[in-house]
Amino acid sequence: MQATNDLMKKIVSLSKRLGFVYQSGEIHGGLQAAWDYGPLGVELKKNITELWWHEMVRSRGDVVGVDTAIITHTDVWRSSGHLKNFHDPLVDCKKCHSRFRADHVEGSVCPNCGGELTEPRNFGLMFKTFMGPLEDEGSIVYLRPETCQPIFAQFQNIVTSTRRSLPFGIAQTGKAFRNEITVRNFIFRSREFEQMEMEYFVHPDQMDKWYKYWVQKRLDWYTDVLGIKKENLRLRPHEEKELAHYAAGCTDIEYRFPFAGGDGYGELEGIASRTDYDLTAQMEGSGKDLKILDKETGKKITPYVIETSGGVGRTFLMVLLDAYREEEIEGKTRVVLGLSKKLAPVKAAILPLSKKLSEQAREVEDLLRPHWPVLFDVTGSIGKRYRRNDEIGTPYCITFDFDSLEDRKVTIRDRDSLEQIRIEIDRLVEVMSRLMTSDMALGDWERQE
Repeated sequence: MQATNDLMKKIVSLSKRLGFVYQSGEIHGGLQAAWDYGPLGVELKKNITELWWHEMVRSRGDVVGVDTAIITHTDVWRSSGHLKNFHDPLVDCKKCHSRFRADHVEGSVCPNCGGELTEPRNFGLMFKTFMGPLEDEGSIVYLRPETCQPIFAQFQNIVTSTRRSLPFGIAQTGKAFRNEITVRNFIFRSREFEQMEMEYFVHPDQMDKWYKYWVQKRLDWYTDVLGIKKENLRLRPHEEKELAHYAAGCTDIEYRFPFAGGDGYGELEGIASRTDYDLTAQMEGSGKDLKILDKETGKKITPYVIETSGGVGRTFLMVLLDAYREEEIEGKTRVVLGLSKKLAPVKAAILPLSKKLSEQAREVEDLLRPHWPVLFDVTGSIGKRYRRNDEIGTPYCITFDFDSLEDRKVTIRDRDSLEQIRIEIDRLVEVMSRLMTSDMALGDWERQE
């Protein structure tokens, strides 16, 4: 347990120190469970969401995207049942006044101080605000607690404008807000978070086929695209007693998070067969017809839907944990973020061997920057600069030395193998393009040349 706690402490420290994640409002004492993504963090987060969007939308012909409003019509949540049912059971300690979700504690004793707990009461999870000049019942609106319900509310507009027929999907990434009772484990659980969701609409007779398809498809994305170690992932089908009343099936993709209790896994993404519950609920609440024409029978039907729902923050944390490693080299510890090239926030660092070479080395930066996010670093010894870039996950360091002035060549160093090759500056964009799209080690690539 101590080793796992130490790993989380290292990740939290690294995130702040290097510019991945900061606590929001830290100079004012910090806002609990609210996080700001720094210069490296925002690049990594964008890489995650863009890889998801490419996988789920751009590379397919059967999925379209939307971007819906964060402030959502109250009747959307009334129709979906959120206003009535979206609550957690809350208990308070009568002695130390700590608050807990009732289903997260055993018995009636406070886990912190041993005091007596109150009887459970409902705690609403949606953030409520007012729209307009008056703060009355008629102006109440809610920040969306999930990104999927606006998709169902816009279903007919999307079908009409895109002329879609079954099966097809609608995808969205964006912020959601839940007023959680307890928040913990860094960015794993927070009150403001970002989701990557897709609703895939199918004929009821084809639900089982597509449900199995999306479970495997989503698992493969983590291993094949993000490069997550297979031994740290698993599928966990829900038992019947766990299923929501509208769900015919649900499978979680889980990761071996170091803080997870029980068997050591925590939820990363859920794939759920939601039947026709959501469209039916929005039809009943609005009085609008959201059925779609079944081309085979010529009759209108209410499609079933398979939902894939993952968290950006949880994926971000998983990526850092999975990539982090420490190596002993010549008696010194080298910290490395072994991020895949697709995820790395900086693809290459340009390192002049001396400050005297800075002006000439800028030519290399100018060549690469139009193609990839790069970093120019001239401060400290070359060894320290290598280590700094290993720690932020930069795949390649490019050194401009005094010989570069004469032979017009630079040295490329590989983060993982530590191999180095010498390349002509005029060929650098071509060589980097091939390296960034290949899993081949730098030495193997040079031998093939």
